[in-house]
Amino acid sequence: MAVAAAKKSNMKGLGRGLGALLGDAPATQAATASETTEPPRELPIEYLQRNSEQPRRVFDEDAINELAESIKSRGLLQPILVRELGPQNYEIVAGERRWRASQKAQLHTVPVVIRALSDEEAAEIALIENVQRVDLSPVEEAAGYRRLIDAYGRSQEEIAKAVGKSRSHVANMIRLLKLPEKVLDALNSGGISMGHARALLSAPDPDAACARVLKDGLSVRDTEKLVKQSDAPSGSDAEGGALAKGNAKASSGGKKDADTKTLERDLSAALGLEVEIDHKSKGAGAVTIRYLDLDQLDDVCRRLMGVGA
Repeated sequence: MAVAAAKKSNMKGLGRGLGALLGDAPATQAATASETTEPPRELPIEYLQRNSEQPRRVFDEDAINELAESIKSRGLLQPILVRELGPQNYEIVAGERRWRASQKAQLHTVPVVIRALSDEEAAEIALIENVQRVDLSPVEEAAGYRRLIDAYGRSQEEIAKAVGKSRSHVANMIRLLKLPEKVLDALNSGGISMGHARALLSAPDPDAACARVLKDGLSVRDTEKLVKQSDAPSGSDAEGGALAKGNAKASSGGKKDADTKTLERDLSAALGLEVEIDHKSKGAGAVTIRYLDLDQLDDVCRRLMGVGA
């Protein structure tokens, strides 16, 4: 495969050139990432196979069904990016949702763009395409970053430039993978937010702390207090339990509705920082953005002021 010349290309180039790789830019740009500039062509849908390194593990079936209905009426408007593995065997690099929807729409052939890509390039593009086009869950995003580091030797700085995030965001996402599986499952399912997960990273027993958060409906701030109480060198268990119950009551007294919690999760994922919304009954309220270091503060200031990263 024609990959030698691309080995030295940095992640930022891949990020900027994703449109070119997908056939959305002039052929001269596409050639910087792959030697072939072949236009889209039709392939039998059974020739395509999913990428085992696809960072997205969970697909929204309702969204895929909606896309399938659109494809039935309008056709598949955007080609799927693939690489050839052998005769009649092509691996999807970007566009698995479109492929799944096309199957539901009962298409016999689909438009594809074929590129000669190494395993490394395919993994990078799959991650970039998902982060930039469709939000991954926090755990899927973190696992994708970890894969690029472990398997392909990418630095956090390179990854950050590729996906248009700050280095601190990438570092904080990767830290989430230190949490136990049960906690990561709760984060994936939406039972806890990114703010909860970050607080639980410091807990002596994250599983037990997470169970308390889920049982009592603790807010992020209550979770932080619970973790600090668990770390406290003095004080009886009864005293700590009473404090935790007090926090739970305070939280449940002004329990947030599902829309507020969803908005908090969406803002946290977009900023890579813990966001808490305190909405009052009269319509007023406050949005709190927490940061852990000056890098994070600098990043959020740039975003709020509309300054390019």
